[in-house]
Amino acid sequence: MFVLTKKQIKKEIFSIPNILSMIRIAFIPVYAYMYLTAETTADFYLAATLMGLSMITDLFDGMIARKYNMITTLGKILDPIADKLTQVVVLICLAIRFTPLFWVLGVFLVKEGFMLIMGLLTLSKGKMLDGALMAGKVCTAVLFLSMGILVLAPNMSNEGAIIIAVIDILAMFMSFWFYLSTYMGGKHGIDIVSLRKDKKQ
Repeated sequence: MFVLTKKQIKKEIFSIPNILSMIRIAFIPVYAYMYLTAETTADFYLAATLMGLSMITDLFDGMIARKYNMITTLGKILDPIADKLTQVVVLICLAIRFTPLFWVLGVFLVKEGFMLIMGLLTLSKGKMLDGALMAGKVCTAVLFLSMGILVLAPNMSNEGAIIIAVIDILAMFMSFWFYLSTYMGGKHGIDIVSLRKDKKQ
């Protein structure tokens, strides 16, 4: 079983990309409060602004990690956790206002439940996916874009919300298929690597 030393843990926690991921996690309860208590258009725009800042930190933490060789084991775990926590909380908030989003939330939880189980099983063998699949990145982009639209349009019709929900569900099924194939031994640009051989952490 791969175990980080205290020195490695401290170094990984205080790397810039991981700090940005932790900031994104800290934004989550603030966003939920801002959205659920919003009453005016300006209130919803403020919530959308915070969501946009979260997306920007998500973009920059990956860029910084790759450019300055700050890719860490903790970062590979923390970044998707920050993404998924943000997505599930935003989806819950939106579903309270737009009921078709409960279908998106349901599919999201099933998909992520599978990903969590497969990730833990792989991690128990001292291995993990060496990054995110392109299909996963596309799915995340689609979800964030659609959620941003709904946050900015609190009075959108039910029909409009249904169309967005269908697009989100299709994107998640695409991502699920590629991840399932990868875990079953398929090649989609990302390998399952051994943590024991990771010399960069």
